[in-house]
Amino acid sequence: MRYIWFYFAISLAVIIPGTYSLIRYGLNPSIDFTGGTTIIWTTTATEENIRSIFQSEGVTLKSISHQAETWTMRTDPLEPATYQKIKSSLPSATELSYDTVGPSLGSELIRKTLYAVLLASASILLYVAYRFRNFKFGVSAILAMLHDTLVLLGVFSLIGHYSGVEVDTLFVTAVLTILSFSVHDTIVVYDRIRELSRRHGYLDFVDIVNRAVVETMGRSINNSLTIIFMLLAMYLLGGETTKWFIFALLIGTISGTYSSTFTAAPLLILWEKISRRELTH
Repeated sequence: MRYIWFYFAISLAVIIPGTYSLIRYGLNPSIDFTGGTTIIWTTTATEENIRSIFQSEGVTLKSISHQAETWTMRTDPLEPATYQKIKSSLPSATELSYDTVGPSLGSELIRKTLYAVLLASASILLYVAYRFRNFKFGVSAILAMLHDTLVLLGVFSLIGHYSGVEVDTLFVTAVLTILSFSVHDTIVVYDRIRELSRRHGYLDFVDIVNRAVVETMGRSINNSLTIIFMLLAMYLLGGETTKWFIFALLIGTISGTYSSTFTAAPLLILWEKISRRELTH
């Protein structure tokens, strides 16, 4: 714990570029948030043929991509009758998916997502503070959780701006999952700090935190590596539809493992030092 400022510097080196990207570029929302229609076909037609068919019906393609003979198209909300005309103009097309989300549903999803994050954060703060009988544990746990959230959002803002990766409902699921994983790992460290404080209360608080971190680090790394190996396998071998969901979980797991030891524990020490200075003055 003598290197807490070095750990904070590492976190800032990751968070600052991501936060800058969030402020300047934001995230790249999918139709789940903005509203629109996603169509997935298998067809031997060329991109020029597909674009001309959509244009003939007065529909503008927001994006079009393909892998082998599987094509993914995104447009503004498309009426079923118009879609059927477009599809009938291309007999070789086989429909794999046709989903439409209205703009009102997209805004409602954003609002509910924010409510869910705020409610989860407040509940975790109160619960951790109550269980550890000290408000500093709850606040530090939430700050570590915020660290992981900023890392994940920053990474997706950057790859969204430079690579066009979109965030959708699966990304929201990944964020909420990572929040719970981050706090779970942090509580393991905090519980050991509390236990050692009861047994060895005569030791300096920094020494207690050091012992707690050393005793829990092996468990934390081993537990996280089993998750990381599984996520890597799914990312490399899984389908395109879950690729970025798995990537979000992977980034969050790595960040959560780091923050539980090198952010959450140092924050407690920083809080303790500040409170002691206030007491001495």
